[in-house]
Amino acid sequence: MKFIADFHIHSKYSRATSKDMNLESLDKWAKIKGIKVLGTGDFTHPEWFKGLKEKLVLAEPGLFKLKKGDEGTRFILTAEISCIYTKTLAVAKGKKEDLSSLPNNRVRKIHIIVFAPSFEAVEKINAHLGWIGNLKSDGRPILGLDAKELAKIVFNASSDCLVIPAHCMTPWFAIFGSKSGFDSIEECFDEYSKYIYAVETGLSADPQMLWRMPSLDKITLISNSDAHSPQKIGREANVFDAELSYQSIVQAIKSKDASKFLYTIEFFPEEGKYHYDGHRNCNISLSPQESKKHNNICPVCGKSLTIGVMNRVESLADRKKGFSPEGAIPFKSLIPLNEIIAESLGVTTASKQVAVEYKNLIKKCGSEFNILLDASRRELEQGTLPEIAEGIIRVREGRVSIAPGYDGVFGKINIFSEGEEKTKSKQKTLI
Repeated sequence: MKFIADFHIHSKYSRATSKDMNLESLDKWAKIKGIKVLGTGDFTHPEWFKGLKEKLVLAEPGLFKLKKGDEGTRFILTAEISCIYTKTLAVAKGKKEDLSSLPNNRVRKIHIIVFAPSFEAVEKINAHLGWIGNLKSDGRPILGLDAKELAKIVFNASSDCLVIPAHCMTPWFAIFGSKSGFDSIEECFDEYSKYIYAVETGLSADPQMLWRMPSLDKITLISNSDAHSPQKIGREANVFDAELSYQSIVQAIKSKDASKFLYTIEFFPEEGKYHYDGHRNCNISLSPQESKKHNNICPVCGKSLTIGVMNRVESLADRKKGFSPEGAIPFKSLIPLNEIIAESLGVTTASKQVAVEYKNLIKKCGSEFNILLDASRRELEQGTLPEIAEGIIRVREGRVSIAPGYDGVFGKINIFSEGEEKTKSKQKTLI
């Protein structure tokens, strides 16, 4: 069975999330988007987990559906955990110097996604983590816990669990992040590295960037939305052709089987908010080469730049841009439909016109992913305005230009040139 899955989202109990991040809204938007399997997110939060047990019923092994829903969306038990701790990688024998003087004795901030096969496994994980920190404080709990210790707790709860580093390259909270990460999976997880089968690319990176790192050749790259509102689910996702079950999904990820794990759906990484280096307060965005000329110092304020994903990849990569390793899972780069509509019409995504055109397209052409991936040009032109149909085709073919995001600022997409936009708006007005 071919289906699309988005494993990493958050509930209404996480900070800076929509109050609409409840199971009913998520079920509704999963159908609009064309997502079959959706992560629950936040299973460590007591109230959210209580709701999961009350509202979900087992559909297939390890997958759940709403008790009061239909046979549509499947939910898989997932959570993201923030591990903040100090770790020293190497200490010279026989020396008694202050550890804080050693360059590797620094604070690490790693976000980790956990998959669990059952409520029973989650209960074991939550019981143990509850001794370490306050799970009620946030849907994504912050724990003073070494990532390898988290892995130990999770795998002791069930060997069928998955531990996956989240948005692996972002600066502040990622396994390879420039501000608080490591240079390898082994440095982070030590003896548990052999149980790390996948990492999440994140919005600011794509597989082609990570393929430049030989250490990830055996690692499966997955992509998820990290959504904080229902409308954002599926902005990155995974496409499978496998049996609909927890074990089948996990095995496809572990084995990196391209016949079952078909491809990932990615942001154009330039659109991510940490692709380039920069300072948002100074309105400074720099490529890695430009940052090097400035010694990674902001030319406006004189402080250290926030080093982005592209720069970090350059520092860890042993291969040239464009390399594709044997057996790599392919990917497709897309832009969310509401953003394409807004860009095509020359308005913001909050415009009422965008909402009208989005709803109209879904009604006539099916789910968002069907529109973005499969609908023919003729179908699109029959279902919407010609400039929107053209915008969808251009994105599908990769004919876009994007000003890269930096230091927390999303990149700006351009599908049409300014002249084209004005012509189309004028024609539409005349019509």
